[in-house]
Amino acid sequence: MSQHEARTAQDLVETALALSKADQAAVVVHERSEASLRWANSTMTTNGVSRSRSVSVVSVVGESVGTRTATVADERELAELVAGSETAARSLPGAEGALPFVSGAVDADWDDPVPTTDIGVFSGLARDLPGGFAGAATLYGFAHHELVTTFLGSSTGLRRRFTQPTGSVEINAKQDKTSVWAGRSTEDFAGFDTDGLLAELAGRISWSGKRVDLPAGRYETILPPGPVADLMIYLYWCMEGRSAQEGHSPFSRAGGTRVGERLGSLGLSLYSDPSESGLACAPFLATTESGDYVSVFDNGLDIGRVDWIKDGVIERLAYPRALAAQFGQPVALPADNLVLTGGQGSAEDLVAQTERGLLLTTLWYIRMVDPAALLLTGLTRDGVYLVEDGKVVGEANNFRFNESPLDLLRRATQAGESVRSLPREWKDYFQRTATPALRIPDFHMSSVSQAT
Repeated sequence: MSQHEARTAQDLVETALALSKADQAAVVVHERSEASLRWANSTMTTNGVSRSRSVSVVSVVGESVGTRTATVADERELAELVAGSETAARSLPGAEGALPFVSGAVDADWDDPVPTTDIGVFSGLARDLPGGFAGAATLYGFAHHELVTTFLGSSTGLRRRFTQPTGSVEINAKQDKTSVWAGRSTEDFAGFDTDGLLAELAGRISWSGKRVDLPAGRYETILPPGPVADLMIYLYWCMEGRSAQEGHSPFSRAGGTRVGERLGSLGLSLYSDPSESGLACAPFLATTESGDYVSVFDNGLDIGRVDWIKDGVIERLAYPRALAAQFGQPVALPADNLVLTGGQGSAEDLVAQTERGLLLTTLWYIRMVDPAALLLTGLTRDGVYLVEDGKVVGEANNFRFNESPLDLLRRATQAGESVRSLPREWKDYFQRTATPALRIPDFHMSSVSQAT
C-alpha cells in the first residue's frame, strides 16, 4: 500500500490544519470512487473502476483568502499545499464579506471508513441490456456510478462529512438515419428498469418512420421532464440575491427584486432540499470558492429546504451570510438538488391532449444570449416529433431555440407530475432533479438546425 493510500482523508484534514499558520483555515477532501460500463455497436466494450482524491486548503490571513487544490502523495506535498494557500492569501486584497468561520459539531461518522463502489453495481444492467442488442437498432451507451465522500474540517473545530451517490445510464439507438436517446439517473441501480428504457427507445424509433420537415416558428410544445430540468437548472444558477438587488439580473425590477412576483397561472413550486427522498445531497456547505451564490466563510453551515418559487410566486433568492446581512435578507443557501412540482399526469397524458404540436426529446448546447432576461439558446437533439390529434405521427427536423426559462414558467399552460429526471446538458455538473413535463403554447424555434 502506498503512502497516499495509507493516509486517510481524516488524517490529511488534521495534518493540514496542524501545519496551518493562517488566522483561519479550512480543509476540504474529496474521496471519489467510480465504476463505468460502455457498449457500442450493440456489444459490451469496456468497464473499469477508479479511485481518486483531491485536497483543498482555504487559508485566511487577516481578511484575505487564498485557496490551493492538489492531489498530495505525502506530508511534504501537503505542507507545500498549505503554505501555497497562505502565500496566496498574503498576496491578495481583503475579501469582501469576510467573517469568522462557522463553528460546529463533529459528525458522528467522521472516523468511519470511506465507502467504495465497484463494477458489480451494474450486474442487473449487464444482465438485461443484451436483450436490446438483438433488435434492429444499434445501441451505444454508457453507465456510470460514483461515490464521492466529502470531508470538511476547519480551525474552528468543525468536522463534517457526507457521501454522495450518483449514477446514470444513457443509451443512443441508431437505425438507418435515425438517432434516438434515452437516459435515467439512479443512486445505486437497485431495481433499475432496463427493459423500460429499451422500450422507450424502441417506441421513439417507431415514430421515426415518417419524416416531416417544418419551418422555424412558434409551436405548441411538450417539454419532457429532462429538458425541463436542463432549463430550470440554468434558472436556479441565476437566482443570486445580490445581482437582483443591484439591477443586473432577470430577478431585478425597478426599486428592488422580483421576490413576490407571480409567474403564470399554474402555481408551480421550485425548491431544493438536502433531505428530498431519492435526491438526498450534502446538508452542509463545502466550497473552495466564493461569489454571490456561496462563500468560503460559510463552510459547514447547515443547508435546509429553500422554497425558491412557492405556489407560482418567487419566494427567495440566494444569499450567503454576509450578503444576507448587507441586504437585510434571510440566509438562503442552494443545495445540490432541485425539484419543480405542481402538476399532474405524465408527458404521455399531455401528448394525448394535444391537437397539434411538437414533442421534444432532449436539448443540448444551451448557452446564454441575454443575462438580463435569462434568454437562452440551444439545439434540439435525437428526436423532435410532430403530434396530431393526441398521437405522434412522425419525426420532425431539429431546431435552434431561443427561450427564457423564467418566461416559460409564466407562459406554461399545463404541467405533469414531478418525476425523477436526467438533465442531459448539465448532468456532469448537476444531476439530482425531479421535474414535470410542461406544455408551452408558443415555444420559439428560431431556426431550422441540421443537427441529428
